[in-house]
Amino acid sequence: MQPQLVTRWNLTPREAIRLQESLRERVELQDRFGEIRFVAGADMAFDPETEVAFAGAIVYRFPGFEEVERRMARRKLRFPYVPGLLSFRESPVLLAAFARLRTEPDLILIDGHGLGHPRRFGIACHIGILFDKPTIGCAKSRLVGEHQEPGKKAGSTTPLMLEGERIGVVLRTRDNVRPIYVTTGHRVSLDSAVGLVKQCVDGFRIPKPTREADHYVRDLRRAYQISREVEGRMSRS
Repeated sequence: MQPQLVTRWNLTPREAIRLQESLRERVELQDRFGEIRFVAGADMAFDPETEVAFAGAIVYRFPGFEEVERRMARRKLRFPYVPGLLSFRESPVLLAAFARLRTEPDLILIDGHGLGHPRRFGIACHIGILFDKPTIGCAKSRLVGEHQEPGKKAGSTTPLMLEGERIGVVLRTRDNVRPIYVTTGHRVSLDSAVGLVKQCVDGFRIPKPTREADHYVRDLRRAYQISREVEGRMSRS
């Protein structure tokens, strides 16, 4: 799986903001997708001591959610930590993981925001634009905007608003459990995004594709950290 748009990553924060604002004009907020047979979930984790990042992408059949394949990539983070520009820090390693997939997903769920971003261009938008794929942001916490608390029952929703615009939906995925934040990334309307995310929920708070991707990259990071600890003890002995 290769990106349809090639972009530079060796940017200053100021250059990244300009590119973000330019790419934002390409985001499609309406449905442009056909039959969804394969759904991918993606996430990233990193070791704060070494700045080594691990990205994971897992592809499932849809709607049965039989796992088809999972791929990972490991890269050193190069872009500094700048709020609002995390996609420039995380996307290169995510793209490396996606590049190893042999199965082309019809829909991508990203653990992060899409339109629910200070400049309306979160990582779900960025990944969606680069691959020109239907993409949805499924975030665990709010980045921007205001909302009322949704009902306590699973399936309850309330709009996420910013400056009078509905930028996302706050979705309760389990009874009496903290909601998640669903935002359009690219080529999926917000209403369709919510419906698709609901189909990806399997009794847990986080939709299965991004939940399993989160577990995958955490395991990769843990194995790396254990390996470093063992190497450190051996070097001191």
